[in-house]
Amino acid sequence: MRAWHVHRNGEPGEVMRLEEAARPVPGDGQVLLKVRAANINFPDALLCRGQYQITPPLPFTPGLEICGETEDGRRVIANPALPYGGFAEYAVADAAALLPAPDALDDAEAAALHIGYQTGWFGLHRRAHLKAGETLLVHAAAGGVGSAAVQLGKAAGAQVIGVVGGADKARTARELGCDLVLDRRADDIVGAVKEATGGRGADVIYDPVGGDAYAKSTKCVAFEGRILVVGFASGAVPTPALNHALVKNYSIVGLHWGLYNTKDPRAVLECHEQLTELAAKGAVKPLVSERVPLGRAASGVQRVADGVTTGRVAVLPALAEEATA
Repeated sequence: MRAWHVHRNGEPGEVMRLEEAARPVPGDGQVLLKVRAANINFPDALLCRGQYQITPPLPFTPGLEICGETEDGRRVIANPALPYGGFAEYAVADAAALLPAPDALDDAEAAALHIGYQTGWFGLHRRAHLKAGETLLVHAAAGGVGSAAVQLGKAAGAQVIGVVGGADKARTARELGCDLVLDRRADDIVGAVKEATGGRGADVIYDPVGGDAYAKSTKCVAFEGRILVVGFASGAVPTPALNHALVKNYSIVGLHWGLYNTKDPRAVLECHEQLTELAAKGAVKPLVSERVPLGRAASGVQRVADGVTTGRVAVLPALAEEATA
């Protein structure tokens, strides 16, 4: 089979190599899956750089979520078991963690329903307890993680404000359903959020960016608001001023979705059931902006790392090769 391998840590476009390899052999409790689609996530870039919380032995194949096919023909969603990730023709995954792929979604969309939407659902509902009628502010609203939060926020009956970088991403955020879209490069984020909420501020702020986005969040969060810390795509990990949280009476809420797989796996299944229902109703539909062949996976990961993509980029091994990267 063909698989992308990382032999040394660095930028994805420099260290990922497409090579011939033997099909991985499943271990105890694992299954071999034919990869139908693999979704690119920002953590794939962190894996390449050696900066992710999981550090698989070199060489490894990145690719943290897939829509795959079992030997008996079932279409499933899975998180591949590293070092045999999803940017390959075959991957392995834990049998107990397989989820049925929703019939309402194609392979690329199904692959993209998992990490981003599970993170959004747990963050908004389990951690922040978002209520209908509240205002939700989503940073990086046109990205893979942010676009999921926008759709889930709208499905929950929230007023959604999306923050993006640039006119193209602003257009995407509006199409996703944001009630108000702000360009971080041109708009006064804090002033605009306060104006849109009558001076109150945002009740829930979804932050996968960190850095300056977090700093602005603290200035426009509402009384008893909740700032959801989801990730640090900016590369800057903020240091919260807890005296500020005390004085303004807001909560700083962390979310590491991966912990639920071991701490409360039943909750992951229940979340997937809810997401499947929302997909069937058309309330959520992963925004897959690009579908690329396996040979272009490295360039896709690099572009996600550089923050120049919208929605999700999916790798389809069966797609005809147009170019290699």
